[in-house]
Amino acid sequence: MSFYEEYKQVKDFKFDSFFNQVTKYDIERVLAKERLSQEDFLALLSPVARNYLEEMAEKAHRLTVQNFGKVIFLYAPLYLANYCVNQCSYCGFNVKNGFKRDKLTLGQVEEEAKAIVDKGIKDLVVLTGESRKHSPVSYIKDSINILKDYFPSIAIEVYAMEEFEYGQLVEVGVDGLTIYQETYNEDVYDKVHIRGPKKNYRFRLDAPERGCKAGMRRVNIGPLLGLDDWRKEAFFAGLHANYLQNKYLDTEISLSLPRLRPHIGSFQPNSIVDDPALVQIILAYRLFLPRVGISLSTRECDELRDNLLPLGITKMSAESSTAVGGYAKDQGVNQFDISDDRTVTEVKDLLLARGYQPVFKDWEQI
Repeated sequence: MSFYEEYKQVKDFKFDSFFNQVTKYDIERVLAKERLSQEDFLALLSPVARNYLEEMAEKAHRLTVQNFGKVIFLYAPLYLANYCVNQCSYCGFNVKNGFKRDKLTLGQVEEEAKAIVDKGIKDLVVLTGESRKHSPVSYIKDSINILKDYFPSIAIEVYAMEEFEYGQLVEVGVDGLTIYQETYNEDVYDKVHIRGPKKNYRFRLDAPERGCKAGMRRVNIGPLLGLDDWRKEAFFAGLHANYLQNKYLDTEISLSLPRLRPHIGSFQPNSIVDDPALVQIILAYRLFLPRVGISLSTRECDELRDNLLPLGITKMSAESSTAVGGYAKDQGVNQFDISDDRTVTEVKDLLLARGYQPVFKDWEQI
């Protein structure tokens, strides 16, 4: 059994009918509970619940401090290559977008590593475009063998792999996997993934579980907010995280909340996810899943990221580049535009001023 079996049971749920029946008394009842059901979680994503964001925030903050303390883990992304064979309508790396593609040599990988380490970052997420030809597993392994001399914790955000391939990467030092479903709506998924191997909805949906089985210490999932109704997307992502957390007890499960950002191309969001909606999703995640990590990237502006800190965030990127070769030489085409361009030092100082402990390292490979 995989999460797809659970997804099929609720994919045709009458969400609008449910939301129309939620009352303020339902929200107050949910907020008084210690453990929430799937229906309670969905109620917290309802339009009525937006009137209770302050009450939700107070409880979310308490649960976060109780389970994680006042700490924020800091990380940075490293783009190895931007070659891609997929035609995804929402992505700047779309194979049809005409720009100069690039791929780091192993010497350049080390140059990027040194530039990132100099900023103080010790937790790295390695990314590539989705091209097995240009970024085969062997190339990723060779890169990891260089990077592990600089970073005690390395995650990957690459194309969906088979379980044995994830296992090979675990063997050379990868301990984390980030993979976004993009959208849980199968019909929308088929429409926005025009062609390429990524068009296989089920193979991508099951990738986080294959990572868990392969021995990943941490697995991070989430939808790309804006491709479909955000309430439904958040609900399915929460159920997915709950499924993985309950089935793979030795794996740290986390959720990310990437919103569509400007990039090469002209794709427009199908669903507008405003700031209050983002807040509501974070709070609903935390109340439903008190032990799940919640990550926030530099896609969001500095002021918003600062204000979201107490609501359940446990991990943030800092001084990020979404371009290949974006650290050592500050060049290349960005996958998407970032909004928070503060340095690692500035983010660290902000966290300390807010009473949080910035954590750069919590894991050591043996």
